[in-house]
Amino acid sequence: MAKKEHISETPATQMLRKHQVAFDEHPYPYEEHGGTSVSARELGVPEHAVIKTLVMQDEAARPMIVLMHGDCKVSTKNLARAIGCKSVEPCKPEVAQRHSGYMIGGTSPFGTRKVMPVYVEQTILDLERIYINGGRRGFLVSLAPQVVFELLGAKVVQCALPD
Repeated sequence: MAKKEHISETPATQMLRKHQVAFDEHPYPYEEHGGTSVSARELGVPEHAVIKTLVMQDEAARPMIVLMHGDCKVSTKNLARAIGCKSVEPCKPEVAQRHSGYMIGGTSPFGTRKVMPVYVEQTILDLERIYINGGRRGFLVSLAPQVVFELLGAKVVQCALPD
């Protein structure tokens, strides 16, 4: 029997276990700047089911997390309109890391250093299972999309654009 690769705990997996969330661990060989296409290919799942965790900020530099399909990008105009802000932009990598506590490429919405509002693209809820970062580069967890509401209090938005 093949030995399961051991993944050490991350703040994300600690939070999921603490709240007794059912999830599966999916380690894969990380590629620098590979994005969700690499993780989707390595895990043999559609890139649409791989969810990006993006740390963004509004015009007052208030951080937020946006969950988006791997094969889509965020319309910052539509997002700003949906959440009542003047503008939204991605945080610089070092700022995102300071807010989340995670390295870029390993950002999970679970167990972040700072509590931030979470916005989830509406169509993510149509998926049976999502693959989302588990708090480390080269490590996704799969779980039911409803967990983002139950655990993070996510708000639904419509801001996806084809990538």
